[in-house]
Amino acid sequence: MLKAGVLGAGHLGKIHLKLINQSEKYELVGFFDPVKENAEKVEKEFGYKSFDSIQELIDAVDVVDIVTPTLSHFDCAKEAIENGKHVFIEKPITKTVEEAEILIDLIKKHKVIGQVGHVERFNPAFTAVKDAIHNPMFIETHRLAEFNPRGTDVPVVLDLMIHDIDIILSVVKSKVKSVHASGVSILSETPDIANARIEFENGCVANLTASRISLKNMRKTRFFQRDAYIAVDFFEKATEVVRMKDAPENPGDFDMILQNAEGLKKQIYFENPKIAVNNAILDELETFADAINNNTMPIVTLEQGTEALRVAQMIINDF
Repeated sequence: MLKAGVLGAGHLGKIHLKLINQSEKYELVGFFDPVKENAEKVEKEFGYKSFDSIQELIDAVDVVDIVTPTLSHFDCAKEAIENGKHVFIEKPITKTVEEAEILIDLIKKHKVIGQVGHVERFNPAFTAVKDAIHNPMFIETHRLAEFNPRGTDVPVVLDLMIHDIDIILSVVKSKVKSVHASGVSILSETPDIANARIEFENGCVANLTASRISLKNMRKTRFFQRDAYIAVDFFEKATEVVRMKDAPENPGDFDMILQNAEGLKKQIYFENPKIAVNNAILDELETFADAINNNTMPIVTLEQGTEALRVAQMIINDF
């Protein structure tokens, strides 16, 4: 059982603490939070051990789970890695690509394993259809959230859109060719609404929209590929798969048949992939434990987290 400690006991940090404490793959040693009042409150309310410094926590564990504000990810991860500890880093991996690349070099040097918390990779709606996504040529995403002060220290691209950037990069096997974007600041010092068009070298185009001042929550992605349309609702955890195939010579009464101007007939049919109920955060933490125990590649590597950040920065720089 891996000894684990959590850096940061805010909203998400408390969720990580709870799940690590429940997991059979970890032994929760404790946490560190620089805000003394919050640390005392969490320790008293949940009984988790509060450490007096980052170094004390690092010394006591095998795995450091970094759930601090983005601006501190680099310093926390660097200290943990240099002490020979495995690191799980919440998204985005760091503030800058340069910082992320330093961490990649460090984990190689110290022979430890790192994973980035792109939790939507573990969303059951996505995992149910990811193997059916082949060479998509147009992708459209909408990630809208009601206003919440958490996360407003960074642009909406790093707060919300980066989830969709990572998902897209995981299914499009091609390099980014160009990025065109626009963003608007409404309540924050950085953009609260953003739209980006990403063009890939293979011809795929992705159109992404993110907002953190919406009146409703929405997290939908649509993948269009030859003879198939795949929709993933990350919020409702639902999927829709619509396929087309050559129409049979003698279609049934209830078969849906389309005919184009050239007379070519196609049959439309629907698939309903089974969606397994899961806790995505617990899954990402436990698959990280598996990667450490088996010395295998984690599902979301530091390199992948860095590429998502690189594209996010390209978008921000185009505002």
